[in-house]
Amino acid sequence: MAVASGLAVCSAAGQTAPMRLCEPLGVGSRTAPSGVVFGPIVTNLGTDSRSLSERHTAFYARRAAGGAGLVVVEGASVHGLDWPYERAPLAERCQPGWADIVAACRPFGTLVLAGLDHAGGQGSSAYSQRELWAPSRVPEVNSREVPKWMEAQDIAAVIDGFAHAAAGAARADCDGVEINAGQHSLIRQFLSGLTNHRDDEWGHDRLALARRVIAAVRAALGADRVLGLRLSCDELAPWAGITQEMAPAIAAELAAELDYLVVVRGSIYSAEKTRADFHEPTVFNRDLCAAVKAALPSSVAVILQGSVIAPAEGEAALVDGVCDGVEMTRALLADADLVAKVRRGDQARVRPCLRCNQTCQVRDVRNPIISCVVEPSTGHETEDPGWYQPALASRRVSVVGGGPAGLEAARVAAERGHQVTLFERSPQLGGLAAVAGPGAPLIAWQQAELAHLGVTVLLGMDYPGVGGQAAGGQAQPGGEDEVIVQCSGGRPGPAPFVTDGAAVVVDVAALRQGEVSLPAEGAVVVFDPIGGPIAVALAAELGSRAVLVTQDNIAGNELSRTGDLAPANVRLQQKQVRIVARALLRRVAADHVVLEDRYSGQLSRIDAVATVDCGFREPTPPLASATLRAGDCVAPRTVYEAVLEGRRAALAIDTAGASRPLLAPSPAHPAATMPTLRQP
Repeated sequence: MAVASGLAVCSAAGQTAPMRLCEPLGVGSRTAPSGVVFGPIVTNLGTDSRSLSERHTAFYARRAAGGAGLVVVEGASVHGLDWPYERAPLAERCQPGWADIVAACRPFGTLVLAGLDHAGGQGSSAYSQRELWAPSRVPEVNSREVPKWMEAQDIAAVIDGFAHAAAGAARADCDGVEINAGQHSLIRQFLSGLTNHRDDEWGHDRLALARRVIAAVRAALGADRVLGLRLSCDELAPWAGITQEMAPAIAAELAAELDYLVVVRGSIYSAEKTRADFHEPTVFNRDLCAAVKAALPSSVAVILQGSVIAPAEGEAALVDGVCDGVEMTRALLADADLVAKVRRGDQARVRPCLRCNQTCQVRDVRNPIISCVVEPSTGHETEDPGWYQPALASRRVSVVGGGPAGLEAARVAAERGHQVTLFERSPQLGGLAAVAGPGAPLIAWQQAELAHLGVTVLLGMDYPGVGGQAAGGQAQPGGEDEVIVQCSGGRPGPAPFVTDGAAVVVDVAALRQGEVSLPAEGAVVVFDPIGGPIAVALAAELGSRAVLVTQDNIAGNELSRTGDLAPANVRLQQKQVRIVARALLRRVAADHVVLEDRYSGQLSRIDAVATVDCGFREPTPPLASATLRAGDCVAPRTVYEAVLEGRRAALAIDTAGASRPLLAPSPAHPAATMPTLRQP
């Protein structure tokens, strides 16, 4: 049951502030050290044999060390025919891995629960080479595969699979298990009129499978361990799915054997809405969670899920009685020490989650390892070095360029004890990341950290050799012992089209940074050969003025990796953006552009007063005096690579130009050895 005692007190530097996030959370017979929950996110950290790995252990232990109260391990399939993605754990092979994770997290008091799952019709037959199982023959939305209508023996096998998996989790000394009846879940498919069209006992009573699974799991688990349920309480398909109005009654009927319930949303038609990106409001399940909590007994702790990324948001929900605990999975990917920082009063120093889904959305055929744009060590806990290990000796460091790579290089170098000066030729820090996409909170955090660390930041100032003098003039070199880290970013690449003399062609970076503007009226061509978020966002802002030109068959093709492809096209349609697909831009004139159909070669003309080039970029020229380089000046990529390479550069300062004399050794340095850098 939820702890009902007074507020916990977090303190720092003699100041106290009541924070419910810091307060222990009671779930069943056990108590978590905080009310912050790390949910069962897909990681791709598993082995080829579908078992949990040492990378899993390090991944969860890192969150436990940072103060997470309850950790739910990545969902494991309870039946061998369920193989939803290549590295999906299989419960019958997870007992040793669960035991390792429990042992690693137990010193911190964190409760460890095994996630139990079956993807049903939302799975994949690519790996099992067997039919999918589902309550009815409803085609899977993405693959269009028609699943098998489950027979009595199939249903019995799944129920037994959940029970056997729960028993294995108990043998591994897990504190309990969490059953998935949310997204990618066979149980939810039985609960929903969208996918359950049966006319037998399992269709007349759509809650029957959920009740049977819960009862079987409780019997196998025992009364002294925690049983949780992740329940979709709004399928966002009111014509046949579970609705917000139905959810409280469903939750109440299933709650008898539960110790906690996580309120989520989403269905086969809205997979991207369960873990929405930055286009959706934060804390979007707040009202729904409150309604469900009101229908449940106090013995069942209710967990709020849904883009809760800031400690203040979680705190407000707890104080207002919306929930008993708060799931902050992506926030803990961005900063594993979130709870620890809140406890010591450093809430302002929590690294922000951008909700970009760019490296944490990994349930796809590429099999990428989970990570985080703002914290690249996420998912690489067993490989990455100690970024903040004190330097061998304090050196003078000049970082040239104040984009994400330069800011990160300067931050980590300063954390390690170097004397850092950052040069940025423009009037503001952050480059394109500060003004386009969701990256502004990261830039603001990096800038605040530089101020906290005492880094000297010179705006409007060129470093000698970069080329092109800014208003602030050029600085003088720092001397022979100086280490120069070039992070000067990228610049527009060669245009793949011809421009007439009077044509208005604008680089998207210059537009976003306020260096140029568009005509006040008339159609604007947004040329997007990349298929990425920057052009899509600009077109949506321009609305009916925009003509989005893409070489792909659909606008924003690359957004499929983050789950934003369909929502992005909905936004474009709502804003009345004209989309020209399968087209290449060939000529830009003063009042029109000429396009070429990518397949037929046929030319067409579109009237437009301006064109915004959102095309590929190239590195800025090398700085001859640079000792190290990082980010887009090496090869233009994403914010993730910029942050990671900034860190690598900061760590490489120790051995850069080793023949040069060093400044005084850092007294805090414990040893004269350095860890090996993780290779790209």
